[in-house]
Amino acid sequence: MRRIERSRWANIGVCVFLAVGTARLPMVKAAEDPLVVETRAGLVRGLAREAGGARFLGIPFAQAPVGELRWHEPLPAKDWSGVRDATAYSVPCVQPDLGEWNRNDAKNGREDCLYLNVITPAWPKKGLLPVMFWIHGGANEGGSGMSDLYTAGTLADHGVVVVTVNYRLGVFGFLTHAELTGESAHHVSGNYGLLDQILALRWVIANIERFGGDAQNITVFGQSAGALDAQILMASTATGLFEKAIEESAPIGLMLAPLSEAEAAGERFALSMGAPKGVRRIAYLRGIPARELIKKLTAHEPHQQFGPVLDGWLLTKSPAEVFAAGQESAIPLLFGTNTRELGDNKTPDQLREMITISAGEHAPEALKAYGLATGGAGASDPMYGSAADQFMADMIFRCPATAEARSHTAANNTTFQYEFNHPVPGQPDAIHSTELSFVFGFYPKEGNLAGPYTAADRKFAGMVESYFTNFAKAGNPNGTGLPVWPEFGSEAAYVKFTRAGTVEEGHHLRGRFCRVYR
Repeated sequence: MRRIERSRWANIGVCVFLAVGTARLPMVKAAEDPLVVETRAGLVRGLAREAGGARFLGIPFAQAPVGELRWHEPLPAKDWSGVRDATAYSVPCVQPDLGEWNRNDAKNGREDCLYLNVITPAWPKKGLLPVMFWIHGGANEGGSGMSDLYTAGTLADHGVVVVTVNYRLGVFGFLTHAELTGESAHHVSGNYGLLDQILALRWVIANIERFGGDAQNITVFGQSAGALDAQILMASTATGLFEKAIEESAPIGLMLAPLSEAEAAGERFALSMGAPKGVRRIAYLRGIPARELIKKLTAHEPHQQFGPVLDGWLLTKSPAEVFAAGQESAIPLLFGTNTRELGDNKTPDQLREMITISAGEHAPEALKAYGLATGGAGASDPMYGSAADQFMADMIFRCPATAEARSHTAANNTTFQYEFNHPVPGQPDAIHSTELSFVFGFYPKEGNLAGPYTAADRKFAGMVESYFTNFAKAGNPNGTGLPVWPEFGSEAAYVKFTRAGTVEEGHHLRGRFCRVYR
């Protein structure tokens, strides 16, 4: 159903994009070059996909967040003349080296990074297709939307337009400081990475029909921190920008700091960077080159980290509170977790101490559930791993997500849950990020998702892609030829993507453990 009102955010966003457009006469019209599209800011030329359709890569949706725009609400991209090449990725956003998984992004990252990609399965466009808007993971500190994993697979071939975005990360995306709060028209600071995502969504609403996408049928989906951000957007004042959401392994058990606490952390950061006493600390920090700032930040490990905050404007309550009150976006939600997620190597004594502290009065019940009562060594599980593996995945991923689903369902919203236990070929278990190759239909030859994928793996991926794109089209993953995926409902139903590549139905995932959590 076409919505008349997309919320104040959407209306403001489209008006901004219209306002920055000029009455220029394009040098090259789209009719003269089938791979040229006119956006609100200018013409872009994409490249054809081998399987049909087109990719438009590295389109700017915001001005470069450098100089005075570092730690500033993002501004729409300025107009350009002529035809902009959109056949190559932009650079990743500047970020620290967090390990092998983001080393290349850290090496190539820059501050001028606010770009997006559009992938369409049919070109020239034929009607308007549902849009899937991807928010990459990486702890809101690393990663990039500029990757073949997200843009060169077969997901779009299932009848959707895929959009992937960059957003500011770590200290550049989430620094909060009293001076920044004083600069802001909204009297807040931090959450710049989230505001980047919102501006990118505004860009999609204003431009995507030119690429064959339906601006009134957008699904936000993300993994890990990207899934957390999707949940935050559902619980923020930026509701109305999308029609559905998919959360893959969202660490939604994490707490968000209030503005005052985050401002104090920002002050400690400024002092650690050598900022002078008194005012104008932010001017000093803006004068430090990005790579030097990262180098100073990571000189001592573990380094200070930055993430979303309860700023009182974009986020007025914690997402958990918003969902518990039934005040989140009233849209269909599909979510799930992987069986092992991040794992943990704590000893039974270390885990016992952690549970005793974190569970408080419920510690005896929790210790018993994980086989740690009366000095027990912990109960291992062939699917979920050691007691430490289970506890960390339950408390950070599975049980908070299930609690969110209960609240979302209680507010009469359509909800679907999955559990993913199909490992990357050659790897022993389904860990954090394992599902990505199968969701996007892309099979890396190097990196942590590389493996000897077979025809059976590709067939399995096709099923996963069909479920996800069916959901993006109609808010329901079910479709012809697919095993039935029941709604979450009162029985907490879910589907298991098994190690063998089949689909099974289950109920009350990790029920007794999540009862302890609740």
